[in-house]
Amino acid sequence: MEPGNLLCGGASVAAVLPAGGSGERLGAAVPKQFCALLGRPLISYTVRALERIRWISDIVVVVSLENIETMKSIIEKYGHKRITVVEGGITRHRSIFNGLKIFPESKPSSCPLQKPEVVIIHDAVRPFVEEDILLKVVLAAKEHGAAGAIRPLVSTVVASSADGSLDHSLERARYRASEMPQAFLFDIIYQAYHQCTDYDLDYGTECLHLALKYCKTNAKLIEGSPDLWKVTYKRDLYAAESVIKDDLSQQVCVTTDMKEDAVQLGFLLHETLKSEVKQVKGISVFLCKNDNRLQNIFLGQCYNFICINAKKSDIKETQQLVDILENARISVLHPVVLISVHLNISENMSFSSGIEELAAIKEFAREVKKKNILVYGLLIHYNKVCNSLNTCKLSTFVNYMINDKNLLHLKNQREINMTR
Repeated sequence: MEPGNLLCGGASVAAVLPAGGSGERLGAAVPKQFCALLGRPLISYTVRALERIRWISDIVVVVSLENIETMKSIIEKYGHKRITVVEGGITRHRSIFNGLKIFPESKPSSCPLQKPEVVIIHDAVRPFVEEDILLKVVLAAKEHGAAGAIRPLVSTVVASSADGSLDHSLERARYRASEMPQAFLFDIIYQAYHQCTDYDLDYGTECLHLALKYCKTNAKLIEGSPDLWKVTYKRDLYAAESVIKDDLSQQVCVTTDMKEDAVQLGFLLHETLKSEVKQVKGISVFLCKNDNRLQNIFLGQCYNFICINAKKSDIKETQQLVDILENARISVLHPVVLISVHLNISENMSFSSGIEELAAIKEFAREVKKKNILVYGLLIHYNKVCNSLNTCKLSTFVNYMINDKNLLHLKNQREINMTR
């Protein structure tokens, strides 16, 4: 069952991303949400994480006045959709309140946004949020009125006296760290913000507390995963970049044509890579390139593709997939690796004929390289008897290529004879 189908009754869901902070603790020249990770602003990763979830209808990004144009340019450059930019306030709570106000209490014809039943509030500098935790907090908010992610405390919390001496410490096992995302029935959190004091708006930081204090809503607390951490200090930027690099090399999409040999090899490769590639998030075999599941793969930020076909002297499958990649604009963000595997299943096919195929791919690769798509050609002299050996060697090559996107000095063609 699709995750969105669990939202019974067709509940509408929107998200608000407060992104108006100055990032003083980071010590950078620009606010941390606009710092570049692998050449792309941090906030763009967070927006993308929410944007790829189809059941989130609208995403409101709240930024300071001086950064509105910067945010709009990021949206345009990286092709973000369903995004509305709102001017923030001088504090976190005031920014969130401004984000909520963009949704009308009743729907006038002039307003493009509809008031959602549930609203997610998430930090712009927590880029690794997954659909699973978002769905959990949304479903819990529908039932309880409010919900939020929590994590165990790492350190013991102590209170100091006026003279700087230890006053007391908290029993760590009884307490949790409040994290993001959080979700609320829209009417509850909107009412809470309308009722709260200037002191709450200026000095408060916890949205769940406002729902409890002003609407008597006891939030459901959901245990979150370790990847909910927040980019706060400069060292966090390096850690985030490392996570992103690892993710880029751990997602692979396998496509095949309709030929039996190509489908069989694709399936075997799928199974082999699942056991060899760490933290694989999505490996799928598609028999047709216009399968709408490809769009889900793109939204999941997959940058490695293997195109297997058994059609003689035909690179149309590769060209078609490149066209789809271009239209999806994912190569704007990071280099895309596309390994085109051609199966020689005919005993009569000459070596020179195979070289001609690779030459055509090489020429094609030169052109698409300008578009940040790295195409590599493989000619496999296919033998069903040696299927395990075929798969093993292909898997080794795939791992080598997707784990290093900087192999631009290598030739964009390979020939591997996988017969015994």
